[in-house]
Amino acid sequence: MENQPKLNSSKEIIAFLAERFPKCFIAEGEARPLKVGIFQDLVEDLKDETQLSKTQLRSALRLYTSSWRYLYGVKEGAKRVDLNGNDCGELEAEHIEHARTQLAEAKARVQAQRAEQRAKKREAEGDKETSKRPAAKKPNNTRRQPPKEGEKRQPRPQKATQAPRKAPPRQNTEKLIPVKDTSVLTVGQSLKVNVGSSVMDATVLEIAKEGVRVQLPNGLAMNVRTEHLKF
Repeated sequence: MENQPKLNSSKEIIAFLAERFPKCFIAEGEARPLKVGIFQDLVEDLKDETQLSKTQLRSALRLYTSSWRYLYGVKEGAKRVDLNGNDCGELEAEHIEHARTQLAEAKARVQAQRAEQRAKKREAEGDKETSKRPAAKKPNNTRRQPPKEGEKRQPRPQKATQAPRKAPPRQNTEKLIPVKDTSVLTVGQSLKVNVGSSVMDATVLEIAKEGVRVQLPNGLAMNVRTEHLKF
């Protein structure tokens, strides 16, 4: 045991658990819900292992149970399993709803990050195109020479009449009002919500003390704190 290499990352520990307990942990694909209190079972079963600590094991379990493939597996009809793959009871409704909420919020964060990256890419491409444009020519300020003796003065070319400049479109300067009290909100109300660095439309689904549950235009529902909501 002492000659075994140390496991330095949570991914390495998850791979170790999948090899040690293949009926409980899996390295790829939809994961099965774990038994409540399985951490203590792991500590007892791995007490002679010197390549990982309790802190590392707890961090690896946290990463495993917060992954998308694990949250997908926490659904109606699924059963929890112990280290040997034996059924340990069905999931409670509140655990299924919690997994759905976590999955929806994770997807919303990824979509917001992708939208921000696309905006930055478009901005960078716009700056690149601007730098390729040729510089405007400087006006020729050379004075016209007086005609020589016997030559007629050439008529000065008429300047082209410039079309009147159109006024730039007025920008919407309306400012959004932050929501300070959930008592002013109603179910079904439309408002704005901060997702990452973007502001998105949302509809109020549920109002609670801890925050407000809203639905985005793409159908995703998420819990949002009051300070991230605006009219």
